[in-house]
Amino acid sequence: MDLVLWRHADAEPGEPDEKRRLTAKGKKQARRAAEWLHASLPNSARILVSPAVRAQQTAACLAELSHRKVKTVAALAPGASADEILQIVDWPNASGCIVVVGHQPALGWVASRLLANRELPWSIKKAGIWWLQARTGAEPSETSLRAVVNSDLL
Repeated sequence: MDLVLWRHADAEPGEPDEKRRLTAKGKKQARRAAEWLHASLPNSARILVSPAVRAQQTAACLAELSHRKVKTVAALAPGASADEILQIVDWPNASGCIVVVGHQPALGWVASRLLANRELPWSIKKAGIWWLQARTGAEPSETSLRAVVNSDLL
């Protein structure tokens, strides 16, 4: 199983939090990250996204490029826990590749749980991508890191 953690791009400040939109910078970040993902993901990859506007806009960049469908999952909203995210994606039992477009600190907690076997305050940059892979036939705690991509480097 491959799990791609993609943090939403740069968003405007304000309230309510769920309605915050991407800034002009965020739109560029999301597009660059989406272009990289489009070239790297298998066609069968599933995209699960938080209902927050900034996450929806980030995921839409990939959907527009690839014509992949995006599924909104309410439980991926800001405030989600690592346990909730891992349960949603059925880690490590699901097959194929799943992209989760979400938020900090939850995405960092997921990455640290899978790579360091405990939740640590790891930070994924805005529009950043961490691609994790469960080793086939290995214990669930055996995870490899395929890629870390920051949109400012694309």
